[in-house]
Amino acid sequence: MSSQVRDVPIGIKVIQKVTEKCCRTTYFNRNLWYRSSVWILTFLAYMSYHATRKTISVVKTTLNRNCSELTPPPGINGSNSYWCDWAPFDGPDATRLLGALDSSFLFAYAGAMFISGIVAERVSLRYFLALGMIFSGVACYLLGIAKTYNIHSLLYFILVQIFGGIVQTTGWPGVVAVMGNWFEKEKRGLIFGIWNSHTSIGNIIGSLIASYYLEIDWSLSFIMPGLLMACIGFLNFLFLVSNPSDVGCTQPNRPSQRDKDNKRAGNEVRPILADGSPNKAVGFFGALCIPGVVEFSLCLFFAKLVSYTFLYWLPLYIKASTPLSATLSADLSTLFDVGGIIGGIAAGMISDYSGMNATTCSGMLLLAIPVLFVYHMYGADNLILNTLLLLLTGILVNGPYALITTAVSAELGTHHSLAGNSKALATVTAIIDGTGSIGAAVGPLLAGLVSGASWQYVFYMLMLSDLFALLLLARLVTHEFKRLRSVTYPTWSP
Repeated sequence: MSSQVRDVPIGIKVIQKVTEKCCRTTYFNRNLWYRSSVWILTFLAYMSYHATRKTISVVKTTLNRNCSELTPPPGINGSNSYWCDWAPFDGPDATRLLGALDSSFLFAYAGAMFISGIVAERVSLRYFLALGMIFSGVACYLLGIAKTYNIHSLLYFILVQIFGGIVQTTGWPGVVAVMGNWFEKEKRGLIFGIWNSHTSIGNIIGSLIASYYLEIDWSLSFIMPGLLMACIGFLNFLFLVSNPSDVGCTQPNRPSQRDKDNKRAGNEVRPILADGSPNKAVGFFGALCIPGVVEFSLCLFFAKLVSYTFLYWLPLYIKASTPLSATLSADLSTLFDVGGIIGGIAAGMISDYSGMNATTCSGMLLLAIPVLFVYHMYGADNLILNTLLLLLTGILVNGPYALITTAVSAELGTHHSLAGNSKALATVTAIIDGTGSIGAAVGPLLAGLVSGASWQYVFYMLMLSDLFALLLLARLVTHEFKRLRSVTYPTWSP
C-alpha cells in the first residue's frame, strides 16, 4: 500500500546510501540479499533465545547438592557460609525447588505467548524482537548476579524466571512471522528445517558457555549468554527488515503444492474473513478456525513436553546414570541437540517431498517411542552406545517439534482459507507454540516430581506423551492419504 508507513532500519538506510554511491553499475539481487540477511538475523536471534534458556539446566548440576549429606571443607563451619552451592538449593528438596524454577519460567512463557502473538501482529516486528531480546538478556543477567550479591531468596529466583518467561515470548512469533513474510510456501520445509537448527545450536552454545564457566564462577554461566543475546538484539534493531514492502521488494504469495492438490481434490475451504482484507489482523478465534491449527497445537503440547524435559533434565540424568562429571554430562547432552538439527532438516525435506506434514510427524513420533525405551534401558552401559542413542533420540524427538513450529505454523498462518490475508502468521504461531509451551512447562515439572522416585517413570511419561501426540494427528494423516489418493487417482472418490 502506498499509504503504509515503511519500517526501514537505521543500518539498512546506511547500507542503501553507500550502495547508491558506489555500486550503481553492479548487478545487485535485492531480493536475495534481503532474504539472506533476514535468514541470518532471525537465525542468530532465536539461537540466542535458546542459549539463555539452556543455561539453567547446566547450572543445575552444580546447584543440586544435598549439603546435609556432604562434609564441609576444612576451616568451614557450614553454619553461615555457603560452601555448598547454593542455598536455597542445598537441601534434600533441591530437585523440587529447581523444578519450581523451570515451571515458573515455562508457565509464564506459555501464558504470555497467546498475548504475545496478538501484539506482534499489531506492532513493528523489528522493535518487538529487539526489545524482547534485550530484556531477555537482562533476565539471564539477573540470575547470574544472584551469586555475585549472595542472593539466596527463592522468591527472587522465581520472579526473575517469570519475568524471563514473559519477555522470551517475543521470540518465536516474531521470527516466524518475519520468515513467513519473506519466503514462499514452496520448499519451506527444507528452508525452515535448516533455519530451525538455531534451536539446537543455541542449546549447544548455551551448554558450552555455561559448562565452561560452571566450575570457575557459575554466575558467568548466566551473564555471558545474557550479554550475547542483548548484543544480537541490538544488531536486529539495526538491520532486520521485517517485511519486503519496507524496502520495495515483492512479498511471496505463491500457493504451495498442497494448496494446488487440495484444489484438484475438491478440498476448498470457505474464507475465514468475509472481506478478505489483506491488512486486517486475524483474531484468536478466527485463527483457531484455520483447518489443522487445533490438531497441530495439541500434538505440539505432547511433543514439546518430551523435548523440554530433555532440555531441562538431560544433563542431570546423564550425571545421575553415568560416572561422568557435571561438565562432561553437560557436554554429552549437546548430542541430543545435534540430533535435533538433523531431525529438523530431515523432517523438512520429507515434508517438502511428500507434501504430508502430519504423516511425517507421525512417522517420527512412532519411531521415537521404542528409541526412548532403549535409551533408558541401555544408554548408560557405555559411552559409545549413549552417544549413538542420544543422537537418534534427538532426531526423532525434535524432528516433529521442529516441523510443527516452523513450516507447519508458517503454512497455516498463510492458509488459503484466509483469502490472501497476511496478518495471521504471528497469531497462529503463538497459538501453536503457546499450546506446546504448556506441555513444555508440564514436562519438566512432572520430571522433577517423579525423578526422585525413579528415572524410569520419567521415561514412561515421555513415551506415553509421544503416543498421545501421534494419536492427535490421526485425522490429519487420514486426510492427507485421502488427498494423495484423490490426486493420484482422480476418478476415485472416498
